[in-house]
This record gives sequence, C-alpha cells and structure tokens, in this order.
Amino acid sequence: MSNLEPRPDAHELGGLASTSARPALDLLPGKEVLLGEGTPVRRLLPTLGRRLVGAWAFVDHYGPDDLGSSAGMQVLPHPHTGLQTVSWLLEGEVHHRDSLGSDVVIRPRELALMTAGHAIAHAEQSPVEHPRLLHGAQLWVALPDGARDTAPAFEHHTTLPGFDSDGVRATVLMGSVGGATSPGTAHTPLVGVDLALAAGADVELPLEPDFEHAVLVASGAADVEGAPLTPGAMLYLGTGRRTVRLRTEAPAQLLLLGGEPFEERIVMWWNFVGRSGEEIAEYASAWAEGDRFDDVPGFDGYRLPAPALPPLPLKARGRER
Repeated sequence: MSNLEPRPDAHELGGLASTSARPALDLLPGKEVLLGEGTPVRRLLPTLGRRLVGAWAFVDHYGPDDLGSSAGMQVLPHPHTGLQTVSWLLEGEVHHRDSLGSDVVIRPRELALMTAGHAIAHAEQSPVEHPRLLHGAQLWVALPDGARDTAPAFEHHTTLPGFDSDGVRATVLMGSVGGATSPGTAHTPLVGVDLALAAGADVELPLEPDFEHAVLVASGAADVEGAPLTPGAMLYLGTGRRTVRLRTEAPAQLLLLGGEPFEERIVMWWNFVGRSGEEIAEYASAWAEGDRFDDVPGFDGYRLPAPALPPLPLKARGRER
C-alpha cells in the first residue's frame, strides 16, 4: 500500500536512545488521511510521539467501509524499497499485483507479505465484483541493513497458525506467540497477532519482555492493562512486560504488534526506506526515470508519481518527537 500524502514527511527512525526501557501506557494519536481515490484511513505509525514499535514502521487502519456504490480501493502502481508490507484484512477482498508477476486476491485472515528489498512495485485494488465491506490494516516492517538490498519477494499464506484461550482466538501473522509460529519470513525479531475476543473475555497473553509492544483496536472496545480503548485507537505498551491483560464486554477485534527495538538509523519518506536523504532522492529519481523498478503486469501507462522532495535536506528526528 502506498503513502499517498502529497507532501509526505520525512522521518528518521531507529536507535535505542528514546526506546522505553520499562512498561508504558501511551495512547498514540493517529490522523485521518485519504488513500488512493478517496479511501479514508487512520494513520497510527508514524505519529506524533512515536515512529517505530520494534521494526514496525507504518500502521494504517481502514474501515469498515461500505463499498456498495463505489469501486473501492484503487491504489495504482507505486514503488517500495528497504521494507516489508504486511496486508491484513478483516473484511473484504484486495487484488494484489506486483512487478514480480504476483497476481492474487487477498481475503480475510490471509497473510500477504511483500518484501521490497532492493526494489519492487505493486498495485492494490478492490476486485470489480467485491464484497460490500472493506476493513483491515496495512503495515510496514523496516528491513535491517543486512536484508534491505535483498531480492524482492512475495508470500501469500492462506492458512495461519493460532490458538484459542479464555475467550480469545489468536491468529499469528508474524513471529511466534503461545507456541504458534507464522510461516511469514521475518528479518528481525518481531511479532504480529490478530486477536478476536468474545464478549466478556478476560485474558492474559504472554509477551516477550525484551520486545516493545502496541495494541490496535480494529473494532469493538477493549480494556488493555486497565486503559479503555475504542475502535481505531492504538496503545503503546513499552518494554519489560511478560503478559498483557485484555478485557471486553462485547466482541472486539485487536491487533498486537511488537518486536525487538530497532537499533539501526533509517530514513523513511513516501514509500521508501533508506539510510540517508541522498539515498531516498536516488530512489525517487529512479522511479521517475523508469530505472531500478520493473513494471507491474496488467497496467499500461499511468502509475503514481513520486511527490516533490522537500526543499531542505531530509532531517533526522529520531524515534520520538
């Protein structure tokens, strides 16, 4: 998925100086942005106060949106470098095509994991005949230096492991939790878990204490470690926790994200992750000139142009503002 802001901010991410060294309960303020031709999303990372949770560098939550009278999601070909995209649907369908020739329809609770590596281009659209509702999350994972120049790849896992416990059904997207391990390829220690909580659930889930974690409420309402959360809210939990307590009065859908604090300093601008402003400018120039990135089969002509680079050098701002 693309960052379609006409004047995207540049962020320098990584490093341990501002990583929480203890448990925290910080509500992360998101902002409403439009994706593609009018699809509203709630952008929760990067946001004011925090830009990473482990290697998770970008979190968009969208829907549930009624597509009964529209074409739905329409994100035309665009590039990525130095990251992985994790597409996660709760309702609806998305047609993914990329420059590797991948051509799949993604459905709820299937993992679509795209590793950009050196360079990839892709497009995401609602199928012509699509379900009425669309609801999900689009996530980016920053690749460490040893993997950021790897060959691009795409994985589509239609069946994922999980477990049921005390009113919660867990599906493991990435990493391992509760004895279940995702088949998705990870390049840093991290975890992503979809949590479907029944009405009246009161459960403690195990956490890796060396990881930092956050919880996103996708639908319903939940009490997370005593903090009440409504749909679209994300709570940063810091590090040092061995469990997280979740309680609900009515059914709710949550997403748990976490990982080892990301030590490397990186620059993220538009759809690129690099190590310097100069590198980001090279990626943007290559996309504009038709270099480095292959075409997405099935699309002729139009693709998303890169926004104008900021007039001043991309500025390092750290993990937190």
